[in-house]
Amino acid sequence: MKKKLSLFIFALVFVATAFAHYTPLKPFVLHHWVLTDRTEIDASFLMYKKGLVYIETGNNTVLSFPYTGLSNADQQYVGKRYQEILQINKPILTSSIDNSLAIERLLIVALLLLIITTFIYFYLGKRAMRFAYYFCSIGVLASLYSFTQKSLFKTTSGTNPIVIDSAFTPFKPNVITSWDTTYFYVQSQGIPTTHGMMVGISSNGWQQQVPIPQCYLLPNAWSIPLHPVITSVHIPVDTIHFTRGAIAIAANGVPIFNEHTNTGADALVAGQLDDFGGHCGRADDYHYHVAPLHLYGHTASNLPIAYAFDGFAVFGTLEPDGAAMAALDSNHGHIGSNGVYHYHGTSTYPYMIAKFAGQVTEDTTHQLVPQAAAHPVRPGQNPLAGALITSCVANGNNGYTLTYTLNGQTYQVAYSWTAAGVYTFNFINPGGTTTQTYNGFIPCSMPTGISNITLYDVDVEVYPNPTHQNFSLRLSHTIAPRDVKAVWVVNSLGSVVRSFNSYYDSYDMQTLSKGLYFVQVKLLDKLIVKKLMID
Repeated sequence: MKKKLSLFIFALVFVATAFAHYTPLKPFVLHHWVLTDRTEIDASFLMYKKGLVYIETGNNTVLSFPYTGLSNADQQYVGKRYQEILQINKPILTSSIDNSLAIERLLIVALLLLIITTFIYFYLGKRAMRFAYYFCSIGVLASLYSFTQKSLFKTTSGTNPIVIDSAFTPFKPNVITSWDTTYFYVQSQGIPTTHGMMVGISSNGWQQQVPIPQCYLLPNAWSIPLHPVITSVHIPVDTIHFTRGAIAIAANGVPIFNEHTNTGADALVAGQLDDFGGHCGRADDYHYHVAPLHLYGHTASNLPIAYAFDGFAVFGTLEPDGAAMAALDSNHGHIGSNGVYHYHGTSTYPYMIAKFAGQVTEDTTHQLVPQAAAHPVRPGQNPLAGALITSCVANGNNGYTLTYTLNGQTYQVAYSWTAAGVYTFNFINPGGTTTQTYNGFIPCSMPTGISNITLYDVDVEVYPNPTHQNFSLRLSHTIAPRDVKAVWVVNSLGSVVRSFNSYYDSYDMQTLSKGLYFVQVKLLDKLIVKKLMID
């Protein structure tokens, strides 16, 4: 009996050691890279940072190329290597594992069950097999529970933050991107830099709202789920659901709303949209109501022009590989050749998303949550029948002049704001000018020289946290106090409530109300953001 037991233990040890030294990282090899301009290079992958892929040739020369300048196959290769490195160093972006690793683990379970069952049958007797049935059933159920579809299949390009980031890269630094374990964040002011605004809105379409930059900055940034899940119940984007707030974010940082307005009208058919499919809401916030197909004049044809807030990409009237658009399902999308779902934008109704393919959450008012919020500086206005907007141009660093015609005469709205949040509107009429002033939110600005931020950088620590009086910064040995160029404290509206131009031993937070804040630490070439709770 002892000999039989020894053989059994030996079999168990053999199975365990056979798979004990698996590592998802590949050895140092030269990869054959193919760029979109047909350049070919043999080099090893080093890292991905701020939209650039760094590689090292056989003679130790380090080169960098834009991620979007790589072939589709090499983009997938970079994404795979990036995920592998994260699983070794910072496994925070995904809970899924590589196919080969999942299969090996399943083989281990199968072999163990086979060995144990064989041992029971041959060495403990047939009568003991009734216990083996129960044992195997439990083992199979446990295995199926452990290896769900999410863990059996490697992270797809739809959840790879590098792939998502590549869609926004052509529009940086007008947008700033970052991600954590759950969401991919997009920061912007909601103002496009690739086209004008408001021109072409006519008839009853203009509600006398004008574009004002919003503070869509952390913690009020746009959130794209990193792990989208196809749902069996598809919530429609119609005159009931999602008529308030955004349903997607365009690659240039402009939010995209339901094709219907809050009154139920088709915004495009009603003449409420400008030449680029946008207008301003009651918070003077600029947004689109249709797919921004015009962005393909400023980005690559194989990149998405937007991401829906269920986590799936939005492409134009072609497939990512340049092929003709395949048949669309009732959601206005389909599963692509890479196995990942995506939507398509078209020039005809429903323009972009008919129903959400992925899981989303809506509040009691049928608004999609979470999402960034715009903040009005004046009461909402009413439609102006017969008005036609002819121009909207910047009149300085802080303001615009909107010109429109009405009954054959020309009118203007010239408005501006101060750093303290005082908004002045001059309504210029043929008979004179009237002025109105409002105290609104403190304007924010995009950090200069920053295209993405770091949420999980260990080089800076904020303490004590929570705090009720002040906080300090603990810097790693790689950062000197002189490297800290600025420190900003941002509230839940995205506004800077404290600003410091250098490193200090302590930062005063007195007089600030309780709640969640973000501490932004500006270094030489990056921005580190840390959460801070004031209690």
